[in-house]
Order: sequence, then C-alpha cells, then structure tokens
Amino acid sequence: MGPLGQHQSWSHGYFSFPKLEGEIDPHMTFRGKEHLVWSLNNYLGLANHPEVRKADADAAAEYGMAYPMGARMMSGNSSQHEALEKDLAAFVGKEDAFLLNYGYQGMVSIIDSLVDRNDVIVYDGESHACIIDGVRLHMGKRYVYQHNDMVSFEKQLERASKLTEQTGGGILVITEGVFGMSGAQGKIKEIVALKEQYKFRLLIDDAHGFGTMGKTGAGTHEAQNCIDEVDVYFGTFAKSMAGIGAFVASNQTIINFLRYNMRSQTFAKALPMPMVIGLRKRLELLMNRPELREKLWKIAMALQEGLRTRGFDLGITNTMVTPVFLKGDLDEATSLTMDLRENYSIFCSIVMYPVIPKGLIELRIIPTAMHTLEDVQRTLDAYSEVSEKLKAGYYKENKFVLA
Repeated sequence: MGPLGQHQSWSHGYFSFPKLEGEIDPHMTFRGKEHLVWSLNNYLGLANHPEVRKADADAAAEYGMAYPMGARMMSGNSSQHEALEKDLAAFVGKEDAFLLNYGYQGMVSIIDSLVDRNDVIVYDGESHACIIDGVRLHMGKRYVYQHNDMVSFEKQLERASKLTEQTGGGILVITEGVFGMSGAQGKIKEIVALKEQYKFRLLIDDAHGFGTMGKTGAGTHEAQNCIDEVDVYFGTFAKSMAGIGAFVASNQTIINFLRYNMRSQTFAKALPMPMVIGLRKRLELLMNRPELREKLWKIAMALQEGLRTRGFDLGITNTMVTPVFLKGDLDEATSLTMDLRENYSIFCSIVMYPVIPKGLIELRIIPTAMHTLEDVQRTLDAYSEVSEKLKAGYYKENKFVLA
C-alpha cells in the first residue's frame, strides 16, 4: 500500500482525501461543520474573485469545455493560447513560454526532454516529487546535493564536470524557487554565481514563488535579482493563479525545442479555452493588483511573528509558507490534529515521517490574501493551547477516535 496507503483504512476521508465543501474561502465546511482553513494554495484569493468567475463563465458559455480539440501541435492551437504564452514570458522576463496541461506532468516531461544519456543532472535533495520522478527517467548520471547546502552542491558539480568531460554532455542543475514544505527559498543567487566556473544550465520549479515572490510577483528569481541567469523557469497555475496547468519559459531556442519534443504535450489535448481565457484574467489581476500580494504578506508576517513570539519553531522559512514543528509521534500528531479540527474548528495540513524526520510533527499553514487578522489571532490562541496539551502528555493519554 505504500507509506500513505497503509493508513487508509482509518484515515481516508479525514486525513487523506478529506472533503472541503462550499465556496473556496478561508471558512469552509468539513464533515458538516464550518472550519477555518489554512490548507489551500489560493495565495492571492483569485479562486472566487468576481472578475475571474465572470471570465470563466463567459468563456465556458461561448466555447464550451471541448474547444480546441486535439493537441496543440496538431489541431488544438489558438490565438488565446499564444497570447497567454506571450504575456507569461514577458512577465517572468523570458523570450518565450510554452503552456503545459499540468504542473507535475509538465516538469517530468521538461526534464525528460532537456537531457540525454550523456548529460548529468545535479538537483536539490528536497526537490518536489515531480522533479524526483523526472530525474528518475534520466538515462544518464544524476547527483543529488544536500538541501540548500552550497558545499555539497559544489562537490556534486565537480563530480558532474569530470563526468561530462568524458561523455561530452552538459550539466542541468534543478532546484525550487520556494520549497513548499519548509518555506525556504532555493539559493538561486548562490547557485548562479557558480555558472561561469562549472558551465551548467539552471532549471527552477517556482510553483509557490510565481505570483507571490519578487517586487512585481514575477517569482523567486526576481526576488533574488537573477532573472537573466535562470535558464529555464517553470511555474504552475494551481497556486497563485487558482487554476489548472503550468508553463515553462526560456529563450526562443529552448522553448521551440520543447514545443516539438515534450511528449506530455505532443500527445495530450490542449488546455480548454475557458481555462486559457480565465488564466489571462487571473494573470491580469496578478500583475495589476499588487494589493492582493501585499495582503498575503501582511497575513503571513502577522502569523509568523505571532507564532515565533509564542516560542514556536518555524524552521527556516523565509517565504509565506508557514510550517510549525512540534515534537511528537504519529498517535500524538493525529490526536492533536483531530483536536484542532473537532474542538477548535481549524483545518490545516499535517506532515509526518518520511517527509520530515521521525519524532517531529509539522502543521503546515498556507496564508492567503483572503484571511484576516482575526483568523490569525484565533489560530495563534488555538496553537498555544494544543502545544501546551502536547507538552503535558495530553495526546498520549487521550486518543481521539473517528466517529
């Protein structure tokens, strides 16, 4: 059953595959009761923005969900798809962009397309599953470096350089802009400082950074002042854009290569027109409503400052992603989380081993522009109370059981 599936008999529908019902909002219904929700990546609150809802509805009424039919290369292209690509490329500081049907599938296929057996991949040890699975497809060598550890990174670069001298291939470095579990930024600025010495290309997955990081929201590469040094930029629509799909941006040569070599796109139907038109509206709001990003950061900073003041361990986050680390085992983690949900009506994601080390519990909070300072205060008070219960052994003595 795997590490998650082995618990499905008791966790399904509560910890895994839970149903959050109602309008996408900080307050939704879980098991028939309203909860304060901190688990949705609706960073800018665009999921139910009235202009977005109208654009989606109008486009669906005009085009239906089937148009355009077929893959982009064959019969599924449109001027709207191309216009969105042009806008995205300009926003993230690249010559061109290519729309992708899904984020996970897209990253796997990008990696598969960019390297051959003579090339070497060097990647961060805490990379997202889509990167890990893309790397697994690689028929050449791959070296992993310890998370955000530049000494380890350069050691792996040295190994890769020696090998490519023999194979005649190149080096592809892969990291993330914002690591979704820890909230840490990838050390992009420090990585690109080594490009001249080691002659590699850099691909970053900025799923959490696109729309949230940087002066204009263009991404983590903007935040770290190294837009030009990032060779291939990947962003998704499932987070700050509150949609489906993804994009990859780079120079004209690389994007044209990907257009004709990404199997996941060549053999898949194009994004439906209502989603593409809706994404254009989302991008317009993302670019022209800086107050949405400012509100996101106001909530995130109030939350993080409040938690730190109360003595909570937030790890190394330096973004809006807010992990809260507590000491405890699986039984304590499940009981604590159920206490939060059943008695405090607070819904957040729980993370355990093997994602994080044994003996730790992570309660991951995702702030959005839709949350309020009242939501923050309520959460701070609840976390303080359950933390004291955990320290006192309450969750060892009192095991919550699903009704």
